[in-house]
Amino acid sequence: MSKPLEGIKIIDFTHVQAGPACTQLLAWFGADVIKVERPGSGDVTRNQLRDVPDADALYFTMLNSNKRSLTLDTKTPQGKEVLEKLIKESDVMVENFGPGALDRMGFSWARIQELNPGMIMASVKGFSEGHHYEDLKVYENVAQCAGGAASTTGFWDGPPTVSAAALGDSNTGMHLAIGILTALMSRQKSGKGQKVAVSMQDAVLNLCRVKLRDQQRLDKLGFLKEYPQYPHGKFTDVVPRGGNAGGGGQPGWVLKCKGWETDPNAYIYFTVQDHAWPPICKALGKEEWIEDPAYNTPDARQDKIFDIFATIEEWLKDKTKFEAVDYLRKFDIPCAPVLSMKEIAEDKSLRDSGSIVEVDHPKRGKYLTVGSPIKFSDLKPEIKASPLLGEHTDEVLAQLGYTKEQIAEMHAAKAV
Repeated sequence: MSKPLEGIKIIDFTHVQAGPACTQLLAWFGADVIKVERPGSGDVTRNQLRDVPDADALYFTMLNSNKRSLTLDTKTPQGKEVLEKLIKESDVMVENFGPGALDRMGFSWARIQELNPGMIMASVKGFSEGHHYEDLKVYENVAQCAGGAASTTGFWDGPPTVSAAALGDSNTGMHLAIGILTALMSRQKSGKGQKVAVSMQDAVLNLCRVKLRDQQRLDKLGFLKEYPQYPHGKFTDVVPRGGNAGGGGQPGWVLKCKGWETDPNAYIYFTVQDHAWPPICKALGKEEWIEDPAYNTPDARQDKIFDIFATIEEWLKDKTKFEAVDYLRKFDIPCAPVLSMKEIAEDKSLRDSGSIVEVDHPKRGKYLTVGSPIKFSDLKPEIKASPLLGEHTDEVLAQLGYTKEQIAEMHAAKAV
């Protein structure tokens, strides 16, 4: 069966994480993604955090599967010529260079449009064009801080905290993939290409919209009932850090289970949803709370919510996190075990669904990587190994019309 994006050719001029995450997703769905890399070195993540000598690092392999690697020195006349031919035959170019880098290379947006009016030029940036910080270099944690995530994450008596999830990098890549697909649909109607850009700050902010919601509520009310600081704590004029509280108005917390003294992940997340209050009481053996006016409404429970969590934690002390969740889900109570990355890696359900896949690599052997988080009824993406540096250079050049002799000359001139 043909894949949805078959026939779409993408020039992948990205490196590290945000851009590669975007292009990898499109490659999974059938696009021909040609990763353009510097001869001799390639993407910097090929050798960052290596665990196998002389093999591409997991940092690279887990962000570049299903792509083809073309080495190209665009500073040489031959390299520029190859890129021009590639632009003429491609649909999308994705880049995450610093501001002005493509212009200095001789490939301004005007030049790209001249070569291919239907080209979609997609860019990852730290800040939006025209932003007063647009010249700042941005990495994952910088984006989390600039996008509002860090200031609202962590505990109220500690500093701002960044998340281990790639809110700045991979999240920006996912947003950019949506932008590219939208631009491709637009081109079907207009025949014209266009520029698409996503800034890392904007992508983080998009995931922090509930905190922007809370800022506006705080401005009007002076307090936020669903935060642990209410009713006894004090609020300033900014959204506070709420620890492990839920963000949707339903009190929740991370609670200890059996074995927490030696296992740092022996916890569950437990949510006290209003409509689930009677089942919660039944599960805990506290049926008297169901009709008790001191407990039977969210407002009544708020000032004693941590006493309630303490009661639940006492109930959990002789149960593992898995035993607890298996019991609580019978009552339709929102909860989940806190899973370690080792448990995630070994999870049979995630393997069966294709969310975690094992891939064969010619140099490092088998390794685990993420599969498509998007599931389809008529498409099951096949996750292939990431390419070796320059693995497909001759293949791509031949498809562009170069003869074996011309390809050999380019190798000799170190243009590829």
